[in-house]
Amino acid sequence: MAAPLLHTRLHGDAAASASAVQTLGASRTGLSNMLALENDFFNSPPRKTVRFGGTVTEVLLKYKKGETNDFELLKNQLSDPDIKRLQWLNRSHMVVEEYLAFLGNLVSAQTVFLRPCLSMIASHFVPPRVVIKEGDVDVSDSDDEDDNLPANFDTCHRALQIIARYVPSTPWFLMPILVEKFPFVRKSERTLECYVHNLLRISVYFPTLRHEILELVIEKLLKLDVNASRQDIEDAEETAAQTGSGTDATEGLFNMDEDEEAEHETKADPERLDQMVHPVAERLDILLSLLLSYIKDVCYVDGKIDNNKTKDLYRDLITIFDKLLLPTHASCHVQFFMFYLCSFKLGFAEAFLEHLWKKLQDPNNPAIIRQAAGNYIGSFLARAKFVPLITVKSCLDLLVNWLHIYLNNQDSGTKAFCDVALHGPFYSACQAVFYTFVFRHKQLLSGNLKEGLRYLQSLNFERIVMSQLNPLKICLPSVVNFFAAITSKYQLVFCYTIIERNNRQMLPVVRSTAGGDSVHTCTNPLDTFFPFDPCVLKRSKKFIDPIYQIWEDVSAEELQEFKKPIKKETVEDEDDDFLKGEVGITPSSFDTHFRSPSSSVGSPPVLYLPDQSPLIARVCD
Repeated sequence: MAAPLLHTRLHGDAAASASAVQTLGASRTGLSNMLALENDFFNSPPRKTVRFGGTVTEVLLKYKKGETNDFELLKNQLSDPDIKRLQWLNRSHMVVEEYLAFLGNLVSAQTVFLRPCLSMIASHFVPPRVVIKEGDVDVSDSDDEDDNLPANFDTCHRALQIIARYVPSTPWFLMPILVEKFPFVRKSERTLECYVHNLLRISVYFPTLRHEILELVIEKLLKLDVNASRQDIEDAEETAAQTGSGTDATEGLFNMDEDEEAEHETKADPERLDQMVHPVAERLDILLSLLLSYIKDVCYVDGKIDNNKTKDLYRDLITIFDKLLLPTHASCHVQFFMFYLCSFKLGFAEAFLEHLWKKLQDPNNPAIIRQAAGNYIGSFLARAKFVPLITVKSCLDLLVNWLHIYLNNQDSGTKAFCDVALHGPFYSACQAVFYTFVFRHKQLLSGNLKEGLRYLQSLNFERIVMSQLNPLKICLPSVVNFFAAITSKYQLVFCYTIIERNNRQMLPVVRSTAGGDSVHTCTNPLDTFFPFDPCVLKRSKKFIDPIYQIWEDVSAEELQEFKKPIKKETVEDEDDDFLKGEVGITPSSFDTHFRSPSSSVGSPPVLYLPDQSPLIARVCD
């Protein structure tokens, strides 16, 4: 056993190496057998030169002859706690197998070495670092072009599974190490991609870690997302298109550290067509597309969706969504992982809507969470092509019924006036209804126009719009204008008188800054954003576009047509040709730099409706 211990341990943990060498020192009789078996090890590059005494082979030959000085120096060097680990992954097959066996024996006999071994393995989940000398300066970089990376990653995963067979508690010790080893988000795209890929792979054979791993990955994605607004990304792409350059001026703001490769040079490479100009968006796109691929691979088996696996994954992701996404204002892209998962089966889309609905109507939730839930409901109903009309109508029924009950509670109260701080969730629900109606009105009125109008009239928009809470003053102007135009055309409610009065009452706000006073008119008092506005990440778009409802541009003349009421005989004839081209410019997320309200103090109690969601197919226990 002495020979395998030495030639494998020389490439393992430093502290254990010293122990192995000391064991050899007690027995000189086994050296001849050991040296006979060393050919494979010493013939596998690279050779290791010790600080004193030449190669390891020479040291051992001297030891065999009785010259122990160099051997003692070797032991001292291996005992150094700061010694750098030797490369073992690129050795010959026999050495790697011996090393893996040694790891298993080591952690089973000495569990004190479990953490160092796990840390060593996790450090190999990124491309190895190489040092390039430029004059007298060492430039550290990652070896992204290493052809052996896939095989090395395979070996590392084998090592983890071998260790777990000996120490069943390995996953519990591994997770903090994976968190600690996660590369800084400004590292190279390849480094981040490799590490996230390996994390997701671990979640397959250590399923108890899946929730924590997904939470870690999504948390890092969110950090990238909030540093790359949709407007910044679009500006960078537009600038690059105009200049014909593959780089962007914003790159200076997000300079990559020493581990970054200069990957932004323009090349005639088809793969570069999918690259984002904005450096942070490039990282985000790579990692998000990797997560979406993982979700599909987990949920689909042999081309068919596996309901049980999808349910389990849904439970993990909805918990993470509640913890990370709902409290985060104006994230642009990360939330599309829920959008994509819900597209697999209608039951999951309905479960997601039910979950958001409960968040919105529950008065025990903070107002900011309730408002965010309203934003998600409206954006999801408007953009999810896979949500059928019957589900849209059921959700509208729930929302509108809740709005009317809310108004009933305010009629005799002292807080029945327009105030975002008091009625934030109400206004958020109003905007969800308006936004969904603007996107879906054509479907709601298609087929039997008379029946469609009868349904819309039953929603009683007029009472909501005319109420003292005045939602048209709070909701986004673009949404309000489209809602007013469409409802006016179909004579559902006339909003323009209220809009004009609100405009006259809209007073400018003077803000004092370091650069002096500035005058602003607050057009987004609800601080609204639409979480499922178009995805602008090139790789991730390929997953989302087939299931996404786009908003088609129309001319100003077509928009004006909305203001013309339909003729009575048109309704009687159920002639639907006036719908041609009515979908107009998108009510986009607008300014993503607004901040969410920080307090829900003063939010009035409303009636809680626990049994108001009969539409939802309960796919999650």
